[in-house]
Amino acid sequence: MNILDIAENSLAAGARNISILLEYQDCDRLHVVISDDGKGMDQETVSMVTNPFYTSRTTRNVGLGIPLLKMAAELTGGSLTIESKLHEGTVLTVEFCNSSIDMMPLGDMGQTMSALVSGHEEVNFSYCLTNEQRSFEMTTAQLKEILVDLPITTPAVAVFIRDYVNEHTQYVLAGQEI
Repeated sequence: MNILDIAENSLAAGARNISILLEYQDCDRLHVVISDDGKGMDQETVSMVTNPFYTSRTTRNVGLGIPLLKMAAELTGGSLTIESKLHEGTVLTVEFCNSSIDMMPLGDMGQTMSALVSGHEEVNFSYCLTNEQRSFEMTTAQLKEILVDLPITTPAVAVFIRDYVNEHTQYVLAGQEI
């Protein structure tokens, strides 16, 4: 859910290209990088986004997504950093320690990517999952090429994306053949 929330922030910032990288390193670290080409933030805003009582939204007075993600990373011995340039985009990097008792499960990345891609056909998504032995990469452009004339917003395509990502996730993380 955290990755979906951050990607939704990128969409709200007008991003047309969003990259999501999940990299398992040294068997004990999960490195997550979400980058976009949205409107970006000035340095004052960057310094405030980890404060739960700050939000750029006018409909409420709190913004919990990034602060909760930061707390989840820090509870495992990890960290969260944000680099952003106004009118250029944002890069959010999160490190988790997998062996920590406080490490939350990765969650359903197939459903996350399915919701993002099928719900935002005008945006180019790139998703990469890698560890020391295997990797998987999927892009919106690849999907559109595979699907030829079938609209990416079709419900059957959403199911395909979910299953495609989940099968490859099992391959990368558990070595299960596809």
